[in-house]
Amino acid sequence: MRLSRFVEFGRKIICVGRNYREHAEELGHAVPQEPLLFMKPPTAYITEGQSIVLPRGCEELDHEVELGVVVGRRGSAIRAEEAMDYVAGYVVALDMTDRILQRQCQAQGHPWERAKGFDSSCPVGAFVPKEAVADPHALTLRGSAPLRQLMLLGVPQLLEAASVRFNPGAGRPAAHGHPRRGLAPCAGGDVLEAGIEGLGQVRFSVVSPAAAPPRAQPAAAVVPPQAGTGQPGAE
Repeated sequence: MRLSRFVEFGRKIICVGRNYREHAEELGHAVPQEPLLFMKPPTAYITEGQSIVLPRGCEELDHEVELGVVVGRRGSAIRAEEAMDYVAGYVVALDMTDRILQRQCQAQGHPWERAKGFDSSCPVGAFVPKEAVADPHALTLRGSAPLRQLMLLGVPQLLEAASVRFNPGAGRPAAHGHPRRGLAPCAGGDVLEAGIEGLGQVRFSVVSPAAAPPRAQPAAAVVPPQAGTGQPGAE
């Protein structure tokens, strides 16, 4: 199984919100007492060379720079002390949000999917194997403090929390919420450049719906093999 091609067979993207005190306070939210988890579908993926499509009717599109963790093994009820054994590697990811729609959903008690899970809402960079990153918590975002100084919970604790309800599964990234410095609005015609020192840079154009070319969607029938067996996995 080639985990560098996780975009082709990943079936869900588990995201963590408000994992940085500054960002929670910036948006006027209380710092959560436990991880705030939400999901994006695989149709949210795009890779470099593809464009972020501005959702129809969107008036405020935010992009947030994320540390994406690609999970290499299936598992549930993962303990924090063994969680890093499930990590295959990392990516630079962007979490695109229709911020006005998100606020409307929150005010009405509705889920966020329309605001955060639209097509092209999860641009990702190149896969970096775990072995190439000595400590993901020592990575820095555009010269900021190391992530360990900014994150409320680290990678092991977040994987433990997510696996209580969700099987992260092979090839599925978990996007870990960003610090305040990663937040900025964007519009059609913009070119977004972002990076995490030690993982690399990404560059994506933002286009209007009318300018967006048709794009192939991930094949829903592609199932990765169970790790170590060579046999198709079960979902």
